[in-house]
Amino acid sequence: MLHINDDLTAVDLLPQIDQLWQLSASKIDSIDASCPPGSAAPVFTVDGRYTARGWTEWTQGFQYGSAVLQFDATDDEHFLTMGRDRTVGVMASHVSHIGVHDHGFNNVSTYGNLWRLMGEGRLADDPREHDFYELALKITGAVQASRWRATAAGHGYIYSFNGPQSLFVDTIRSCRALAVSHLLGHVLMGEQDERISLLGRLIEHARSTATWNIYYGEGRDSYDIRGRTVHEALFNVNDGNFRAPSTQQGYSPFTTWTRGLAWAMLGYPEQLEFLDILDDAELEPYGGRDEVTALFVRAARATCDFYLEHTPVDGVPYWDTGAPGLVHLGDYLDRPADPYNAHEPVDSSAAAIGAQGLLRLGRYLSEHGDAEAGRRYWQAGLTVSDTLFAEPYLSTDPAHQGLLLHSVYHRPNGWDQVHDGQSVPNGESSMWGDYHARELALYLGRVAKDGQYYTFFGPAEVRA
Repeated sequence: MLHINDDLTAVDLLPQIDQLWQLSASKIDSIDASCPPGSAAPVFTVDGRYTARGWTEWTQGFQYGSAVLQFDATDDEHFLTMGRDRTVGVMASHVSHIGVHDHGFNNVSTYGNLWRLMGEGRLADDPREHDFYELALKITGAVQASRWRATAAGHGYIYSFNGPQSLFVDTIRSCRALAVSHLLGHVLMGEQDERISLLGRLIEHARSTATWNIYYGEGRDSYDIRGRTVHEALFNVNDGNFRAPSTQQGYSPFTTWTRGLAWAMLGYPEQLEFLDILDDAELEPYGGRDEVTALFVRAARATCDFYLEHTPVDGVPYWDTGAPGLVHLGDYLDRPADPYNAHEPVDSSAAAIGAQGLLRLGRYLSEHGDAEAGRRYWQAGLTVSDTLFAEPYLSTDPAHQGLLLHSVYHRPNGWDQVHDGQSVPNGESSMWGDYHARELALYLGRVAKDGQYYTFFGPAEVRA
């Protein structure tokens, strides 16, 4: 299990964070040159060079959003220009994409980051540019919310690109699109001019995910371990009944794909921060503040606790907690993860996503009266970050386009590169892993420098 460093501070990590941004700059330029607008979205590296992998174009926003984050952290106008121009020129089709559940990934990472920077006073408040970003964010939230399927339990969920039977755990982090769109006063218009609340759909989706994609050790099935997640929950589309756990990218429906776990670890805490800026009256139709926040906290704490207990001592998990080759690694949870082992790959991208979730949950609990638990999660997040911001995970080779090494995409499909002399994928990067390493560095850099606290919705005031 993770060995938490209780003495570590965000300030201690500043030298590593500064190095990360220095390395990041040339890598973003290199990717922009080799993957220009009009080409397929880069997904992961092969021999250190980013390549596409057709499934959905869910990583394009991470590519251009990385340039915006680089500006955010360094004030280098070159990256602002790149991020802004690429967003305007390339991302419009993602805003109106009716075939995917990834709107929060693509569009909040691009339009959303630019809109947030305007709200923070970091960009000139050009009314036309501001309105352009807001319109995109309003539409993306409504389009995402339209992928809706009701359940027999009386709730519903945003279904994945697999179809209306499919609830992905990933989507809880992508629900940022609904949150921002709601914050901007937008609704989804339905038949007979029905005004459908985007906040309502966000909360109901989160409720369904917490119910069917997350376990709580209550005997739901033979593999019910508290905090374990399942990638995909399947429903009968005729009557809305839950049918079975499933997975696309994990080892099995009864093991835990750690990147899916990490999406939940981050998705719930950052939505808790969003709920904090809403007025109580907005939450009343969905059970009230106490009920809704209790649901989100329960899911966040369960998944974060599972991560702490089922991750090696340095905080980097293997790609799936039930991967069959782990049996050959002995007491692998009692030593640092080994990216070069002969049996199963690690997934640093899960660590980058999960670390931010640990930090945000820690801060949230500390500010809501549970300082002891809050400090534990916070220090755990710092511990994982300390591992990721150094070799062998931080990519210091200027010829390698990746920033965070030892990420994997789709182990069951065998999409990830296995180098000569190795038995499992290692040494390569993913666009989401790199983006979330940057997001994590931005978050901690602001904390360390007593800067404005970073949230996806910016410096919004409590809505009265």
